[in-house]
Amino acid sequence: MSITRAEFLAGSAALAVVALPQGGTRSFAMAADARTTTLGNWIRMLPDGTVEVFTDKVEVGMGVATGLGQFVADELDVPFSRIKMILGDTDLTVPAGGVGGSNSTFQGNFALRNAAAEMRRILVTEASARLGIPVERLTVTEGVIHPIGDTSKAIPYTDVLAALFPSPAFPLKGEGFATTIEVPAKPKDFTQYKLAGSSIPRLDAPGKAYGRYPYVVDVKVPGMLHGRMIYPPSIGAHVRSVDLSSIRGIGDARVVRIKDFVGVVASREWDAVRAARALKVTWSGPSTGLPPMEKLADYMWAQQPFKKTAASAGDVDAALDSDVVEARYFWPFQSHANMDPGCTVVDVRPGSVVVWSGTQKTHALRQGIARLLGVPLEEVRVLWVSDAGSYGRGGLEESAAAAAYLSRAVGRPVRVQSMRPDNTQWGNKAPAIVAHLRGKVRNGSIVAFDSLLRQFNGNEIFSQPSAPGTFIAAQLAGVPNDGGTFEFGIYGANSAKYEIPNVRATAELIPPFAPSGSPMRTAHLRDPEGPGTTFIIESFIDELAAHAQADPVAFRLKHLKEQRHIDAITAAAKAANWETRPSATARRTNAKGELLGRGIAFATRGPTIIATIAEVAVDPKTGKVRVPRIVVAQDCGFIVNPKALQGTIEANVIQSLSRSLFEEVTFDEHTVTSKDWRTYPVARMRDVPDEVKVVMINRPSIRPGGAGEPTSRTTAAAIGNAIYDATGARVRTAPFTPKNVLAAMTAQSRT
Repeated sequence: MSITRAEFLAGSAALAVVALPQGGTRSFAMAADARTTTLGNWIRMLPDGTVEVFTDKVEVGMGVATGLGQFVADELDVPFSRIKMILGDTDLTVPAGGVGGSNSTFQGNFALRNAAAEMRRILVTEASARLGIPVERLTVTEGVIHPIGDTSKAIPYTDVLAALFPSPAFPLKGEGFATTIEVPAKPKDFTQYKLAGSSIPRLDAPGKAYGRYPYVVDVKVPGMLHGRMIYPPSIGAHVRSVDLSSIRGIGDARVVRIKDFVGVVASREWDAVRAARALKVTWSGPSTGLPPMEKLADYMWAQQPFKKTAASAGDVDAALDSDVVEARYFWPFQSHANMDPGCTVVDVRPGSVVVWSGTQKTHALRQGIARLLGVPLEEVRVLWVSDAGSYGRGGLEESAAAAAYLSRAVGRPVRVQSMRPDNTQWGNKAPAIVAHLRGKVRNGSIVAFDSLLRQFNGNEIFSQPSAPGTFIAAQLAGVPNDGGTFEFGIYGANSAKYEIPNVRATAELIPPFAPSGSPMRTAHLRDPEGPGTTFIIESFIDELAAHAQADPVAFRLKHLKEQRHIDAITAAAKAANWETRPSATARRTNAKGELLGRGIAFATRGPTIIATIAEVAVDPKTGKVRVPRIVVAQDCGFIVNPKALQGTIEANVIQSLSRSLFEEVTFDEHTVTSKDWRTYPVARMRDVPDEVKVVMINRPSIRPGGAGEPTSRTTAAAIGNAIYDATGARVRTAPFTPKNVLAAMTAQSRT
């Protein structure tokens, strides 16, 4: 089974029915374990001058494809309009980690810059031989090679394309996100770029603005059926029986069952929806595997950790001898709550499996589906088509596993689109965290800091969909989850690290509520562990500043020595017109009687540095929090596309504000009760700040760092610190709902 690149791209652009001729697959990529690759695996130039760029980085809403294309255009000295990005197709791209960890531009630029630089070197060398002019005396303008300062002798790239055939092979270096091609050519210095560093319009913007952008929900394959998955009513429930007669008369709907996995398929999607609702499944239970929600923090402290990690310096116990500041914090489970439900089309045929998915990691999904179905990896092809933004492992791939099971059972392509209640309730969750912190300040400086963070495993469901047991469909079918890894939230890694002489940072993991088949299984959500850990740490740093009667900005600067860190905080404070004083020492109100406050939070994420200042207005009667203004200073090195970066930061602020003020997974003793935006509220337009001011610190001498996640890290802490400044009450339980804020204010009034 095969489809040419041109056929696929044409079909995607027009949202047409995709026709897949029968036959063997054709792959331009090398085997996953190969250590060599050809230049043509990464970049090609067509006879008309079009430059095809092949990458497993995909577009999940932040302009990654545009930024990477800018690098290629700059390296080749061709117009950006000639760049054509081919994203995620496992038959056409080299496995390089896909999208995740804010690594797409940060590390993904190296392979493409190297490939483009080598293509330029080869073509210029060939032109040099033809013109009889040394390479060092040649330059390139708009894809035309000519002597420096002289265009009378010129050769277009397209006249020397023969030099690229056969495509030369080079060593492959690195693993995962760090995968790159080693070539003789040396890419340009960032300071030499003209297109990279400018605000070129995003490639995906016109299609999205005018409703022409191809989404996976629009994929149609001849003979395609529609499928739905039936979820258990409670954690740990098992199927006892399925009444097939309960869907008799609903079109041609039929049932597929593999142990506790139950799905329906039908020719018409509405029939599949109706059948999923009408099918009578008798389950064991109900289970009572979950603790009372209001006692979750107590439950977490009562559990025995199964894994821990720690880092220390100095003698913390000796330093914490007296006048110790102590606090406990709580961060809840949170959900992706995708705006669109996940959707996948899978066509399982003898000797061939084709998957259309919006996954961030197509090569990993290819592995996961191959292992799920027990077929050779080379028989599986994943074609990336945009889905709802996922920002982690939220559940888009869950529909892929379900569709694979259903397609194999019925022998036809099956499209599975999750229903929003199912996706919100049963999608992977970001883990809850509790924390116990102690600290001591002497002469205005922190002399001891002791943090203990305990949480559910942040990577119970592996971030890469390469292990079949990480799919909920597979777990219900009896496949054990053997793909997870251990992931902690810890001071200094998921938060900023300050200059403190005596530090102990401990992080612990507690077991999941159930080993499989649980709606509370945990996985990556945007900036895994970052917002929760930074909320905890930066709030406590603020507590220490208040104890020292110090201004929060000055207090942080006192405990930092790297100039970039100092510059970011200073830039944010200047842009926000920061009022220098200890927090909660200047009671201010507005005409509505709301209490006004400002707060700061600081963080690093990899090479990226963030300082956020929030201004809040708190209703003292209801505890309702408004955030009229947020200021962010961000330093992620060389800025590839300023406008795209600004949009990414602004959107990140809104999403993390939503997580800070509203988002918390609710549950009873049986299952998750958050099913929609009423039971899992998110920020609406009325909740968006009047102003989000972004200060982007550009450093062309430093390679670009990650930008997709870092801004999420500081929002909750900045808002929480601003609430303290406004009310004098420290809210140590997120989100900052009226209930939690009022409880903190009431507790404060009693002290």
